Amino acid sequence: MMRIWMGFLAAALAAGVHATDIEAGKKKATEVCAACHGVDGNSQSADFPRIAGQHADYMRKALRDYKSGARKDPVMSGFANQLSAEDIENVSA
Repeated sequence: MMRIWMGFLAAALAAGVHATDIEAGKKKATEVCAACHGVDGNSQSADFPRIAGQHADYMRKALRDYKSGARKDPVMSGFANQLSAEDIENVSA
């Protein structure tokens, strides 16, 4: 059993898995995302989508896609390009 656990731990470390910091994500979302998407993710403007209630996996993929250029939007790409991988994990959580 110990070998299985150690193997899992080694694989997780090799993949760059880290603990998500939800408080850091909230702080970043308040500083950056809230201006367009609303403090609680419920934008009051039809120009910006409501993101409240989205699954973390969806948010991670969307932000990564904006950052890589796989998803096109000049405003979101600009914001996503400023996020580190850790920021994306934290904000998505």
